[in-house]
Amino acid sequence: MKKNYSLLACMLFLLLLPSCISRKKYEASLSREQDLMAKNTQLSNDITNLKGQIEGLQTDNAKLVKQIDDAMKRASDASGAANMTQKQLEAEQKRLWDLRRLLDQQRQAVENLHKKMSDALGGFNSNELQVFTKNGKVYVSLQENLLFPSGSAVVNAKGKEALGTLAQVLNINPDINVVVEGHTDSIPIRTKYEDNWALSVARATAIVRLLTNTYKVDATRVTASGRSQYEPVDANATAEGRQRNRRTEIILAPRLDELMQLLQQSPVQDSVGTH
Repeated sequence: MKKNYSLLACMLFLLLLPSCISRKKYEASLSREQDLMAKNTQLSNDITNLKGQIEGLQTDNAKLVKQIDDAMKRASDASGAANMTQKQLEAEQKRLWDLRRLLDQQRQAVENLHKKMSDALGGFNSNELQVFTKNGKVYVSLQENLLFPSGSAVVNAKGKEALGTLAQVLNINPDINVVVEGHTDSIPIRTKYEDNWALSVARATAIVRLLTNTYKVDATRVTASGRSQYEPVDANATAEGRQRNRRTEIILAPRLDELMQLLQQSPVQDSVGTH
């Protein structure tokens, strides 16, 4: 009986053995497939990550390229600005040299004019007129006793002689502007003139008429001005001081048109306007 059971067990084992072998193969195959799927998933993830990295690198590269382009543009702009600054500097240096040249010319013209006036009017006494330079201009200061009777605006003979001599110098120096200023002392006027303002203006105007009408000085160069008692050269407390204050000053200055044009120029702004 035991033999029969043993035989039966062996037969069952033999029958089940192929099935066991097949199951092991299946399980092994399933395991390999699962591993392959896992590896494939990992590879897919790796590929996705690599694609992301590549895209990131491409983006970063584009950013770097843009940064480089921007830097090159800034460098170009900076170079252009440096060149413009150099041009502005050169323009300003030229303007300053031109100003210096014109100022030297003006100074020389004033010195020459001072000498010419001093030489021309050298025959008059110092208590009648004086020639001097002040603030870059030549002053010919003529005392009342040379030009006018007291309280009058009618030029006397000796005054006309002095003005005629002065006009000769002006006519051969056409680039000189002329201002005629009348001055009085502080004593109130008691003649036909309302006050010292009126007298000072009348005297300046009388001299301008002589210079322009009689001695043919170009009227566009000449200005008449009355200063009354308000620019004294001495104290009005004494007779001597008042006498010195009663004067007419003829102020001569080279024309400054070219100089003023240079001073008004703004080379930096002109250059920036074209930048």
